[in-house]
Amino acid sequence: MNVLILGGGGREHALAMALAKSPSLSRLFVAPGNPGCAALAENVALPIDDHAAIVDFCRAREIGLVVVGPEAPLVAGVVDDLAAAGILCFGPSKAAARLEGSKGFAKDFCREFGIPTGDYRRLADAASALAYVRAKGAPIVVKADGLAAGKGVVVAMTLDEAEQAIQSMFAGAFGGAGAQLVVEDYLDGEELSFFALCDGTRAVAFAGAQDHKRVGDGDSGPNTGGMGAYSPPPLLTPALSEQVMREIVAPTVAGMAKRGAPFRGVLFVGLMVGANGPKLIEYNVRFGDPEAEAILARFDDDLLEFLLGCARGALPDRAPRFSDEAALTVIMAARGYPGTPEKGTPIRGLDAAARAPGVTILHAGTRRNGEKLVADGGRVLAVTALGRDVAEAQARAYAAVDRIDWPGGFCRRDIGWRAVAMKKGG
Repeated sequence: MNVLILGGGGREHALAMALAKSPSLSRLFVAPGNPGCAALAENVALPIDDHAAIVDFCRAREIGLVVVGPEAPLVAGVVDDLAAAGILCFGPSKAAARLEGSKGFAKDFCREFGIPTGDYRRLADAASALAYVRAKGAPIVVKADGLAAGKGVVVAMTLDEAEQAIQSMFAGAFGGAGAQLVVEDYLDGEELSFFALCDGTRAVAFAGAQDHKRVGDGDSGPNTGGMGAYSPPPLLTPALSEQVMREIVAPTVAGMAKRGAPFRGVLFVGLMVGANGPKLIEYNVRFGDPEAEAILARFDDDLLEFLLGCARGALPDRAPRFSDEAALTVIMAARGYPGTPEKGTPIRGLDAAARAPGVTILHAGTRRNGEKLVADGGRVLAVTALGRDVAEAQARAYAAVDRIDWPGGFCRRDIGWRAVAMKKGG
């Protein structure tokens, strides 16, 4: 079968590596891809917001399955347009993708179907939002309603932070995504990313991970799209996994079917696990980035079989297999990120880094400039390592990071700290 992946980041490189192992795969294309993907697949200069061009390409190359990496094409309805052309696609419809496309929609959905989440208010103007946070007090969470590349969330520990976030978002910091806001209660606990594969009526637990959103060590600085992740998290016990499936994933799948928008694809539930059990922070409707890089490094099964099962509405009657090893991903970002990153800085030493035990270097924001590899984005490399536990995976990942010659880049030095501290304490 010929497969097309839409996207060009580290997540798509990880998907390409996993799909390339499938015995059912004939040819693999990635649009637009990146220099890392080029070693596994054929990169295609195809604009992923041009659905007609994607349909034409799929017909010309006899594509049997399209796998959508990022959220924007899903929210824009690429699955619907492909389905109308008779082309199978892994990912939810435009109606189902509203779970990620609108924070307000997601919160209202949770209220309707009894899914545990924090109290909230949807607000459409600065005056109302400011009055609400002043009445509630801090800490409090301010979110842009629409898509903001993982950056439209401010966890305000003070009232001043909350007021600044509200003023900034309504002033256009995130464009149309911030035309409406969701202000919600701050939840205490430990964050967890949980992924389930869904075929519209059934769901199967896939994997869990913990990521690091803040740009600096010690969880300091502004939120980013993610500076690293590890899997499996010690927090995710079999009992907690069953509880998340029962209380959050199953009612979500049933609720979307009742709404007439069956969810097919991967459901990513961002959770806060506290004294009262797991509560939903937000939905995503695609694999996380950088969580996918860590999770798929552990995947030990035929990914194409499972993605096809979701797209066809008939998941395999078995759980996906994963290695017992732990995986940890360190994101190397360009200086200036999460603000304006410095582009064009040369990167050397990747071959030496990749020779470290258990290490894979995934490209997230790179391009070729002649023979040189240069940075071309905010998050540029995803250095991923396997180990017997998170501590060994962490040591291997940072050993590889230290072999990379890129003065224009930086990374956090404490990815996985919580799991490593737990092991030392235990």
